[in-house]
Amino acid sequence: MKVFHSVAEARELAGGALALGNFDGVHVGHQALFAEARRHGVASAFTFHPHPGKVLQPDLAPKLITLLPRKLELFEACGLSAAVVQPFSREYARTSAAAFEEALLDELGIKSLVVGSDFTYGAKRSGTVDTLAEAALRRGARVHKVAPVTVDGVVASSSRVREYILEGRVGAAHRLLGRPFDLDGTVVTGAGRGRGIGFPTANVDTQNELRPAPGVYAIRVRVKNEPSSPWRPGAANIGVKPTFGGSEVTIEAHLMDFSGDLYGQELRVQFLERLRPEQRFGSVAELTGQIKRDVEAARTVIARADV
Repeated sequence: MKVFHSVAEARELAGGALALGNFDGVHVGHQALFAEARRHGVASAFTFHPHPGKVLQPDLAPKLITLLPRKLELFEACGLSAAVVQPFSREYARTSAAAFEEALLDELGIKSLVVGSDFTYGAKRSGTVDTLAEAALRRGARVHKVAPVTVDGVVASSSRVREYILEGRVGAAHRLLGRPFDLDGTVVTGAGRGRGIGFPTANVDTQNELRPAPGVYAIRVRVKNEPSSPWRPGAANIGVKPTFGGSEVTIEAHLMDFSGDLYGQELRVQFLERLRPEQRFGSVAELTGQIKRDVEAARTVIARADV
């Protein structure tokens, strides 16, 4: 998939279809926009970086579900041929709705624009789906509006996915994302306590902004830079390890039936189900007994996920 960083770079997309949005999480609603774009020609996406909220309201900006590299990877998996990643700044935020229309319809020459029903654009969000449709029609182009996608009566939205993940409801997030929530991180040196009690763990240091609520999770893990490597079953603890008096939140992943050196490796961790909240135990022996039960519970969840 080609990635362009301005409209001027992307003129080879003329005549094609372009889906517009922030697309944080690339959930099933976003995927519906991409599917619609594919129905109207060579499909690409137009998105912003950084997220406009990070520029305009940094104190209120949401934690991102997917960082840009992962978002682009998901775009490609959705069958897009290209992405235009428009740099977003306070200066760009002053772009008028008319100038935005001209950039896409005149300068870029797009013939099919695909948007969600609540899409807005231009300074102060003055442009709407209707104004965009009128601008497109004047130029012999078309706007295709995609209705919200619901799953079990819940509208798929980035804010709802974010809410579920922050609550630890990764199974609910999975249904809206159309895949398990995942994050990437590098294995760094930890305290080594897991190995000492018979459950060695990989301490995953991630740049991902969004992490599930503290607790124990059934997970799958693979080495990110080895696409052919298998997904390995595991259990992860997110939290401060209160039994040991910790204070720093870490992600500790135990890979079942695995022995090997993962230090320095970049892993992708999929969160399948939250097994329990994090808790403090009265002794290491009590903790060890609970970990054994957690691992067996995780095996059951993972086996069910593989069916």
